[in-house]
Amino acid sequence: MPLTADRAKPAVTFGGTYRLVDFVLSNLVNADILRICVLTQYKSHSLDRHITTTWRMSSLLGNYVTPVPAQQRLGPRWYLGSADAILQSLNLIHDEQPEYVAVFGADHVYRMDPRQMLRQHMEAGAGVTVAGIRVPRAKSSSFGVITPGPDGRTVERFLEKPADPPGLPDDPDTVFASMGNYLFTTKTLVEALQQDAEDGQSVHDMGGSILPRLTARGEARLYDFSENHVPGETTGDRGYWRDVGTLDAYYEAHMDLIAERPAFNLYNRQWPVYTHLNQLSPARFNAGGIASESIISAGCLIRGQVTRSVLSPGVRVDPGAVVQGSVLHDNVRVGRGAVVRGAVLDKNVEVPPGATIGVNPARDAELYTVSKGGVIALGKGQRVP
Repeated sequence: MPLTADRAKPAVTFGGTYRLVDFVLSNLVNADILRICVLTQYKSHSLDRHITTTWRMSSLLGNYVTPVPAQQRLGPRWYLGSADAILQSLNLIHDEQPEYVAVFGADHVYRMDPRQMLRQHMEAGAGVTVAGIRVPRAKSSSFGVITPGPDGRTVERFLEKPADPPGLPDDPDTVFASMGNYLFTTKTLVEALQQDAEDGQSVHDMGGSILPRLTARGEARLYDFSENHVPGETTGDRGYWRDVGTLDAYYEAHMDLIAERPAFNLYNRQWPVYTHLNQLSPARFNAGGIASESIISAGCLIRGQVTRSVLSPGVRVDPGAVVQGSVLHDNVRVGRGAVVRGAVLDKNVEVPPGATIGVNPARDAELYTVSKGGVIALGKGQRVP
């Protein structure tokens, strides 16, 4: 919040021109996984519209990316969890009859070639393979934590957001966090979902219910994300993955983009991130307007000063205005002489001439959402005094 007040999180703008869902879809499409269903539920209009206008596969070849709303096929109820969402959508799997099903989260920023994970899954004969990434043990309460067996592949335990999990044998201060990406052998997935549906104590979640069930049966395997390589990667951005589930994480991921040597490189043409681009004129700088260490999208008009910021299409910064360390979504206007620092402004926000954001912390706390890390956020079209 407040960026998700009017839209599902995967539809939130990221990196100027992208939506969060574009990253997982680009990974799948680049890996020639071309039959994709996006299961949606709450506040999905923005996400549905983006997918239907952007992600058009060749119908001649039977490929598609399609949003699938909650269908209530098993009774008058919404999805009870991510596992129940797939259970209620099993008709999609029965129609296609695949040997394997990829179940990937839609709100993370990363590059990955899923074919390499699939290759390991097939060679191991696993029921499920879960992608894991090493994170500091101190952050384990934010993730599902995987405890690998002596072979480094078998999943011995899966703990959902534990407070004090055991560290890894080769690094006691590190754990394997689940990335929310799973590969299933179809038969295993269907059986596990049906058994989970009969369990009245289950939370019906992929990480909290299905993975522990298959772990107990010895059918779960770990895929180490550090072993994944994509064409065009650099030493600096190899192995990058961010869960942008908080304002602070969202803001920090944007700062990763604008470093001189970015931790995540948007300019890898060999493994591109696809999105929809509106027909806009190039960015323009007038009246002494300047920008440094920033991403400036098409349609922007810069007549003030912009530093260490990410600007989406159509942003206007008027003469004398200063934008520092901020993320501005579509069609934001910063008036003459205004100051914006350390803020995330959703689309259509207008900062009046002379107004300030990020200058007076006490006033900002009264008027706006302020994260634990001090990031100031304004929702779509929010009024600025």
